[in-house]
Amino acid sequence: MANTTSAKKATRKNARRTIVNKSRRSRVRIYIRKVEEAITSGDVAVAKAALQQAEPELMRAAQKGVVHKNTVSRKVSRLTHRIAKLGK
Repeated sequence: MANTTSAKKATRKNARRTIVNKSRRSRVRIYIRKVEEAITSGDVAVAKAALQQAEPELMRAAQKGVVHKNTVSRKVSRLTHRIAKLGK
């Protein structure tokens, strides 16, 4: 248990940030799932549109520190590659 005033405040702050970060992480997962579902359906146009919506959300999560920027870059790259394979 926190004893000092500053430690108590830090605990409260961490609790608030945790809620925000969980929300952002969940939002990212939802967008990725939409892209993957579009890829599974086989529709290239829908998959590209879903990726265009997902990419800014992923980048925002990286900018806010919820996920690492390299993780986001890797995910976008892999999704883009899978969509490109659909077109062939």
